[in-house]
Order: sequence, then structure tokens, then C-alpha cells
Amino acid sequence: MSTPKRWHVVASAAALLVAGTPAMVASAGPSDTGASHRRTVWAGSWAAAVTRGNATGLTNNGLNDQSVRMVVHTTVGGERFRVRLSNSYGEQAVRVGRATVAKPNTATPDDLSDIDTSTLRTLTFGGATSATMNRGAELVSDPVALPVGDQQDLVLTVHFPTPTGPVTFHGQSRQTNFIGATDLTSAAGGAGFTIRPNCCWFFLSGIDVQRRHSPGSVVVFGDSIADGNGSTVNANKRWPDLLADRLIDARPDVRTPGVLNLSLAGNRLNHEGPEPGAGGFPGYHELGPNALARLDEDVFAQTDARTVITHVGINDVWMSGDSAEQIIASLRQINQQVKARGLRSLGATLTPYEGHGNPGVWTPEKEATRQAVNTWLRGSDEFDGLLDFDRVLRDPAQPSRLLPAYDSGDHIHPNDAGNQALANAVPLRLLGL
Repeated sequence: MSTPKRWHVVASAAALLVAGTPAMVASAGPSDTGASHRRTVWAGSWAAAVTRGNATGLTNNGLNDQSVRMVVHTTVGGERFRVRLSNSYGEQAVRVGRATVAKPNTATPDDLSDIDTSTLRTLTFGGATSATMNRGAELVSDPVALPVGDQQDLVLTVHFPTPTGPVTFHGQSRQTNFIGATDLTSAAGGAGFTIRPNCCWFFLSGIDVQRRHSPGSVVVFGDSIADGNGSTVNANKRWPDLLADRLIDARPDVRTPGVLNLSLAGNRLNHEGPEPGAGGFPGYHELGPNALARLDEDVFAQTDARTVITHVGINDVWMSGDSAEQIIASLRQINQQVKARGLRSLGATLTPYEGHGNPGVWTPEKEATRQAVNTWLRGSDEFDGLLDFDRVLRDPAQPSRLLPAYDSGDHIHPNDAGNQALANAVPLRLLGL
């Protein structure tokens, strides 16, 4: 979901990507079955939806004898954690030469890329420090012996020694990540990382933590509204992040669920990412397959998911001109499949966007479609609950527009204040709390 005149909101990553003594490192070690871990459970703490690389540029060409350093922000903490890598959209097997994880060094000026070497751990996979991700497969690390706090930043560095081919990635991280030549997995600082895009988690799909008890996780299944377009980069101000903050403030203990943001900017219910849209929007692979096709990988595969919040459909309105009936049919199908898995299913109304983009992106007819979908959502009892995000973000004087105080400037994506308003509007009782 991005401004056709300003495609950088979704397409900045695609455009950008066209173009000392190593510290002693502790090993993660193989899986531990000791008594101290017998009464713990695995819980999802962080996740990202992934797609195939775009048609051109770095994500298509892939990596070769390069290291990628990526920053993630957990929601809930635990005694240990494990990392999930994904080659789901790759065209070949991908070799992981070495991978490390650490906490950031917050005492340095560049605390995004610099790490606290006292916390540096080498990831292992079945006890080995290198591994191969088969084509289309996921790779899960052994448990890492490093306690993780709630809302903890982790810095993951992976070296890919041989050509990867097209990458599996998340394109709109709203987080600066780092790419450099050769094996930089033990580098304390970021000087060797010469490519620093404000985008892109490469081959990384999740972090699970080990907890004494867990109420499961909340999966946010959305588009760019939840993916954070319009929020401040490197600030974790997407509304799912702010919902996690709120949950931790309200219940700062093991009863707090993780919040997993499985949203993709530009994603649609009924269309594929490369399909073009209104106003000359070209489409990209990073927008992902249609939402129904994402359910198995992005929702049902998540660790201990209990609740799903579905907020998709506005791109089908403005990009593709779908009818209300087409959008409603897909929302009903998502809800039906989520509930069939025994998960709590929450829907959310489509938010305003008048003023967004070129002529034809917003029209009175498309606004009528949005209103018809929202009328159905408000009157339906099929979902287990409804989040009325339209009511939260709209301007009462002009309901087809965002409230100016919540507008990031492109008239479709909320700013940090708007994201906070969305997070505050989620009734915790609907999450089973």
C-alpha cells in the first residue's frame, strides 16, 4: 500500500537494492533436555512475513560471500530463544556459513550495528555452526543460551559464503539493516557493513523464546497499515509494536502474549504482488501472494498462535477496484479457516484514504466499496470480535479522510500518533485477557 506518485513507501527497498581481533564466541549448543527446561514452553516473540526477491536488484541477484546484520525487536522475553530462517521463496539451496546473535552495544554512537561482544553467541543447527537451507525450506537454530528480556533488541548476523540466488525476504522492515563483504559475524562494530538500507530482513522469519508459561501469541495479519509504513524508522512505532508495549505494561509477567506482525505492505486479498494497480502502480514480488495463500505459512505455522487479527482489503479497493462482494467473500474465508484451526478470529474495518495518490486511486465509487465492506463488518457476527480502525483514524468532519493529526502525509498511512491510537483501541478482552 503506497502512494503511486511516491512509490518509495513500498518500493524504496526495491529501488535501493537495484542499485580488530574477533571476540571469543560462545556456542548456542544442541537442544537441552535438562530438568531446568522440562517445564518450559516455546512461544512466538517476533516474526516477519517473507516473500520472494523482486524482479531486479540485490534481492533478485542475491548474496555471495556477504554478511547481513539485522536488528529485531522482540515482544516477550524468555530464558532462551531460537531463530527461524527461511528459504521458502528461494530457487536453490542456500548455505549458511556462520550465524551469530548478540545484544546491541547501546554505549556506541552507532548502536544499531554495533554489538555487545560479551553477549555474542554463535547459532548452531543440530550442533553444527554451518548448515544448508533446502530450497523452499525453513531452518531452525538450536536453543541459544542467552536470556532475552521483554522488548529486547537482538542483532543477528548471517554470513552467506556462496551465491544464494534470489532471496527470501521482508521488504518493509522500517529498520536499518546492514550488508558487508566476507564473514563479519563476529565484528563488534559496523564499519565493514557498507550497504545500509532502511529495509529488509533477509532469510529471517522468526524468533521464539522459552518461557515458564505462555498465553500464546497474537498474530497480526495485515498490510502496510500494520507493517508500519508512515511510522518512524528504527523506532518500533508500528501499531502491533505499540500493542505489545501496552500488553507488557498491563501484564508484565509470563501471562503476557507475544505479538507477531505478519503483515506485508501492499498485500491484497485477491491479487498477487506483481500485479499492477491503479494510478500506474507497477507491483512487486515483495507485496506477497494473495492473503488467502499466505495463511498456512504466515499464520498457522506460527509458534503457539492463539488469536488472529485480520486487517486486509484496502489495497483491493484502491489498487484493483474489487467489489465489496469480492472483498467480503475473502474476509469470510479467512475467518472461517482461522476459526477452523481453533484460533480466536478478530476482524478490523478498512481505514480512510481520500487524497492518496494519483487520480483514480481514490474515487467516490471506491469509497462506497470501502463503506460497504465496513458496514458488513460492523453488522456481522461471524468474527469473534471487531476492531473499528476506521472509526479511530477517520476525520469526523470528512470521514473519507484520515484525521490530520494521525496522517503520515500520504493520506493513507498513520503516523506514530495514529499507530498509538490504533494500539490503544484494541480491547484487551478480545485477546482473551
